[in-house]
Amino acid sequence: MRQLFLITLFFLTSFLAQAQVQKRVTDEEQAWVGYLNQTRLTNKTGLWAEVHLRRTDFLQRWNQQLLRAGLTYYAADNIRLTAGYAFISSYLSPSGVIRPEHRPWQQIWWSGHAGKFFLTQWVRAEQRFNHRVQGDQLADGYGFNWRMRYNLLLQMPLAGKTIRPGVVNAVVQNELFVNAGKQITYNYFDQNRFFVGLSYPIRKNLILQGGYMNLYQQTAAGNSFVNNHVARLFLFHTLDLRAPAE
Repeated sequence: MRQLFLITLFFLTSFLAQAQVQKRVTDEEQAWVGYLNQTRLTNKTGLWAEVHLRRTDFLQRWNQQLLRAGLTYYAADNIRLTAGYAFISSYLSPSGVIRPEHRPWQQIWWSGHAGKFFLTQWVRAEQRFNHRVQGDQLADGYGFNWRMRYNLLLQMPLAGKTIRPGVVNAVVQNELFVNAGKQITYNYFDQNRFFVGLSYPIRKNLILQGGYMNLYQQTAAGNSFVNNHVARLFLFHTLDLRAPAE
């Protein structure tokens, strides 16, 4: 009951954060596809890898390309500590100039379940080195800021009580982003991502997930916001390369 209360409080706080920033809002449409991999090498070590391709105006032009990798320490089967690096290419509009970003990151990931509900959470810290821009062109040097992220994902199989191949699952997810650092003046709230959709385990280690995501983001100016309607399709792949027990 206490866990359900905390989950409800988190979703409510995220929605209130959006409701309180009703200033100048621009609506946009995007489409995201992603491949996310976790590979276990030993009882204690593993690898994390992601590839994301993001188009705006529903596939008309590039918005972002993202590569993320990391090394994972398994404190337990359901508790994982990861540190890594991400490289992001963002396309400035309307020029199409590519803005590079270098992003070291650290994360605590854990999972659990209660009855039919399967819960995954993570807290992530990012150090963002973003190339400076002037207008829609690159300027000299890089800016820097911290960003904290908290993600909460709930899954529930639509048949039975376990997540297994061939059974569709309902998925609800929310991720809250908060900025920090000397260069952050007006947008300590960065964005909120709310996702609702379905997942389908193709195999035990391969899950296809698709649905709708609302991405509500505050710009650096502080007085304008972007309300993105995103069609999202992710493929989750897990591998276990440990030697079988004798």
